[in-house]
Amino acid sequence: MGKLVSQDVPGETDGAERRRLLGRLSGALATSARKASASGVGRGRWLADLFMNVATRLPIRDLATLQEHHYGLTGEQLADDLVRTATKATMAVGAVGGALAAAEFAAPPLLLSAPAQLVAETVVVAAIEVKLLAELHEVYGVQVPGTGPNRAALFAIAWSKQRGVDPLKPASVTLALGAAAKTSLRNRLMRTLGRHLTTLGPFLTGAVAGGALNRLATKRLAVAVRTDLRRQRGLPPAPQR
Repeated sequence: MGKLVSQDVPGETDGAERRRLLGRLSGALATSARKASASGVGRGRWLADLFMNVATRLPIRDLATLQEHHYGLTGEQLADDLVRTATKATMAVGAVGGALAAAEFAAPPLLLSAPAQLVAETVVVAAIEVKLLAELHEVYGVQVPGTGPNRAALFAIAWSKQRGVDPLKPASVTLALGAAAKTSLRNRLMRTLGRHLTTLGPFLTGAVAGGALNRLATKRLAVAVRTDLRRQRGLPPAPQR
């Protein structure tokens, strides 16, 4: 599953590619869910384990690469562009999921695949948001220490709490792997999954609702994380717009 979320600029992935991505992930999830215990799926343990497997493989770009991919932008302008790209991507995932659900309502037997589709959307959206969160740390110069898997765990747990990572707290690496942190991650994933239930609305209502809710959620995350990172660097608050 290492290549499921591998676009350098997720907002540039077109609708056809997202459909193929969701289709492949839905199939993989259906197989994985059959192997998981019913109690594990119900409490979100399976979903959290699945997501961490994806999160450890997310390509996180360094500052130089981000500037290259975003036309030389720096500072707040680069952060703004990253957020715009991510919100477009998560909005598109919700819209594609809603359109797929609308098609499934026209073919009732296919509706049985909806749970796997919803989990696929949840994992893709969470991955886009974790990638955004991690790359905002690069933009603001907040360096998160640790190995690849440990850093991935820190970013995933920070996403679950909707805040930035504080590298000045050494215990944060250990806490990221603890029971409370894993519970927080499961809860956030389950809330995100619940949000994607809107894509099961009839016809295209699910597409509109799913896309809009994803966009708002990604924007809220970005505001919270950027506020944290500015505070850590002693930067002034964001200008009023």
